[in-house]
Parts: sequence; C-alpha cells; structure tokens
Amino acid sequence: MNAAYVLVHSPSVGPLTWASTAQALEDSEAVAIVPSLLGVADARPPFWRSVAEKVRAAIDRLPPDQPVVIVAHSNAGLFVPVIVEATSRRIVGCLFVDAALPSPAGPTPVAPPELLDFLRPKVTDGRLPQWTAWWDESDVAPIFPDAQTRRAVSAEQPRLPLSYYEELVPTPAGWDDQPCGYLLFGPPYEPVAIDARQRGWTVDHVPGRHLHQLVDPLAVTDRIMAMTRDWRSSTS
Repeated sequence: MNAAYVLVHSPSVGPLTWASTAQALEDSEAVAIVPSLLGVADARPPFWRSVAEKVRAAIDRLPPDQPVVIVAHSNAGLFVPVIVEATSRRIVGCLFVDAALPSPAGPTPVAPPELLDFLRPKVTDGRLPQWTAWWDESDVAPIFPDAQTRRAVSAEQPRLPLSYYEELVPTPAGWDDQPCGYLLFGPPYEPVAIDARQRGWTVDHVPGRHLHQLVDPLAVTDRIMAMTRDWRSSTS
C-alpha cells in the first residue's frame, strides 16, 4: 500500500495553507490528509504535546496498515520528531517544506531570542496578533495568490499565546531513522536548506515565497511527489 501524505501546517496559520496541495495530491490518486492544529492556541502547555496528539489522532483514522509520509511546512517542522514518536504507524519519510528544522540533538526552541524580543511588545490580553499582522503589508501581500485566498487564510489564523513561542520542543533520539528531505521555496530559509543538506538529506527547490503552495500548488505537489516517490512506494 502506498503511503499517505500527512500535511502538517504551522500552528501560526491554519489547514487552508495545505488545502490546495492536498486536493492536487488526491487528483494524482494519492492519499492526503491535513490535520487541523487550530485548537493548539487554546491548549494547555506544553503546546508541542497537543500538536503531536492532534496529528496522531488524524493518522489513526487512516487504514491500520497504511504507512505515512510526514510533510511539514514552516514552524511545523519543529514538531516532526514528537509527531514521529507519538504515532505507532510506520513513517517512511519526513519532508520539510520551507520549514524550520529540529535541533540535531536536545530540545529545540520554538523561537530564537531575537524573535521573542520582536513579539513581546505585540501581546495583548495574553495573545499575539494573527501571524500576518506581525509584518508590513509590503511583505504580506506578495505571499498570497489573490485577495480571496488571503481573506480565507487570514480569517482562520489563531491568536497564539506568547508562551507557545517560548517553549522548547523535545527531539527524541531516532526520529530521523527514516529518510528526510527538504523542499526550499526561498528567503529566508536558504541557510536552513544548507543545514538539511549537511545532514545528508535530499534538498530541492521550487522558487517562491513562504506560502508558495497556495500560489502554485501543482508545482509544489509535483515536487513533493517526486522527492518522496521511493519512500511512499516502499513495502520493505
């Protein structure tokens, strides 16, 4: 049985960021699911545990013998190790798409100190603004293909507590025993792609901005399928 794609969105945004890619995968006769992490904003700390549990619950709804490819975008990359540890299913590969990487060993901070310094003044009533409200309009507008998509994606963005970004996410040993790869869109993730290559992972590039899967889901889908072809067809 071919592996199912589990498309994990950043908790800073919502499942619509992966919806068009999931549809394109299904149109190519692949199985794809997008677990919703919107409830993480209201979960009790540690937030990483809620992420792992929500993804595990979604995977558990797949057929029992179906292997899985984890595909994580952006901030969701930090949670891949705890997702792998949480599920009892066979994970045949993990693909990071314009994503942050877990530390090679030891816990991974969700946000570096300079980002936390940037975020603290934005907190009101214990919550941050929606992610797209952090940045200048000149930076936000180009990442969306059109105004309608922007409205829909922006509307479902949660307001996360600052404590979400202050957490350390565990990095369980052996989480990357299966193949891993990195799909880069563009700045500012080039150094992360270099890190992935230095870890011995396959690295590929679809030029675009951070939400390029919304702009050209077919190109992103084609590259995801090409990079994971050997993983998802493996029966070993």
